[in-house]
Amino acid sequence: MTRIAKLLKTIIPGVFIFMVTAAVAQDAKEIVRKADEKMQGEESSIAVMTMTIKRPTYQRNLAFKNWTKGSSYAMTLVTAPAREKGQTFLKRDREMWNWNPRISRMIKLPPSMMSQGWMGSDFTNDDALKKSSIVEDYVHTLLGEEKVDRQYCYLIRLIPTEEAAVVWGKVMMWITKDEYLQMKVEYYDEDGYLAKTELAHNISTIGGRVLPSQFEIIPADKPDQRTIVNIESIEFNVPIDDSFFSQQQMKRIR
Repeated sequence: MTRIAKLLKTIIPGVFIFMVTAAVAQDAKEIVRKADEKMQGEESSIAVMTMTIKRPTYQRNLAFKNWTKGSSYAMTLVTAPAREKGQTFLKRDREMWNWNPRISRMIKLPPSMMSQGWMGSDFTNDDALKKSSIVEDYVHTLLGEEKVDRQYCYLIRLIPTEEAAVVWGKVMMWITKDEYLQMKVEYYDEDGYLAKTELAHNISTIGGRVLPSQFEIIPADKPDQRTIVNIESIEFNVPIDDSFFSQQQMKRIR
């Protein structure tokens, strides 16, 4: 065997492994991207939702409307109950704001508040405002396939990039192979402990797409409480100007 042949025999397997690894990583990211775009819209979305916060001794119900545009903009308006009606939350790039009409006060939400429960629920402010991007802020690894509710799913691990300012230390996602639906998501803290699990239910056609219409969040350390969100209606890729996502609009929107 010539010296060049020996060299190629040594190099080529390594190159092949690198190419396969890169392809798998890219596939995992594309799977997550497709799932995210299906739920959020390729360009924008407008959704009407209800939320039930269940606790051992009480239950609260909320209604709200949510506007999103890409990964940079989000607006959420609480429409019920009466005592919280009119509260508005805005994400514009990396800045987050809350407007409370009862006290006429605008509050800028610091990054430290992103892990806190939104409106006292098990969804975080980060979940509600979509501060972090599951596509751009994480490194994705396809671990294999598993069944969730009789659905064949990709199992993907998400680890935050070094520069990403995110809430979670790791995310595990189960995404269906046929429709790219996020059937199950596990969120882990920075120490690697499971913090909460999100489960999708009631797959139906909504907004012209096959989607889960209900999501349930269960805290790992409080299995007797949960938060359930129902999508009442949703529109995708509706034209929304960037100027809509402003502090002035937060005070006007109804």
